[in-house]
Amino acid sequence: MSNWLYLHVRAIAQALGRLAGQPVGTLLSALVMGIALSLPAGGYLLLDNVASLARGVSGTPEISVFLDTAAGKADAAEIEKRLRAEPELASFRFVPRDEALQQLASGGLGDVLGGLNANPLPDAFVVTLRSEDPVLFDALAAQMRAWPKVAHVQLDSSWVKRLHALLGLGRSAVLMLAGLLGFALVIVTFNTIRLQIMTQRSEIEVSRLLGATDPFIRRPFYWFGGLQGMLGGLVALGAVHLGVRALSAPVAALADTYGAVFALAGPQWREAVVIVLFATFLGWLGAEISVRRHLAVD
Repeated sequence: MSNWLYLHVRAIAQALGRLAGQPVGTLLSALVMGIALSLPAGGYLLLDNVASLARGVSGTPEISVFLDTAAGKADAAEIEKRLRAEPELASFRFVPRDEALQQLASGGLGDVLGGLNANPLPDAFVVTLRSEDPVLFDALAAQMRAWPKVAHVQLDSSWVKRLHALLGLGRSAVLMLAGLLGFALVIVTFNTIRLQIMTQRSEIEVSRLLGATDPFIRRPFYWFGGLQGMLGGLVALGAVHLGVRALSAPVAALADTYGAVFALAGPQWREAVVIVLFATFLGWLGAEISVRRHLAVD
């Protein structure tokens, strides 16, 4: 195990030496990879922020459960018991018919309601779910409609369905973009490693004459590609953070016009790790393909 570790440390040192030996080429390659990766990373981050902003502007979706006008206190208590037993509910509140009538009167309909002999409004429950999955909304609404003394169930999930559809489309587009750019970055690394092999062809031949094995010769190229990809991932993170800082003020001003308080959030540490690991993998993959292609025929 110590020999294995020594060989990898030696390969890393060689790869770092090659990267440092050509600073301009290393910088340009890192910028190309970083800028390319920042596009899907920034797009995915933008989708998450747009979803949060839409929720803040539109409010939390709710389900309104209207009871039959003939329902009494015992019926309302039974409905409340059923709601407490639902694990998917975040909260609910009971709106008595008298309170609903007062809300309508305070909303400017006092003259109209004053001519009524009795309160025509039913008791109701306003329900908030833990999730915003439209499928869950429809399933719970169908279940509540079957409860006794429930006259009508109204969903406030139309905008949730549209939001989920738009976000799904956006995520699919971002994944396609990430796949295409990832393929392009593999090609960039492939050509970079190919040039490295060509410039070190004499050194490789001498190493083989001295008894160096293929894994010993290939290992520094793998690390070179992986480290180059990692640098590109770090550049991508920097570009995304700069973009977040540049857009924070305009986004906050837009949210303020809707009466919402919103701060554009940058990538969290898990997302940052994923970006760097993905970039490292792309660099390693390009090196793997190039090494197998060009060292196999030496």
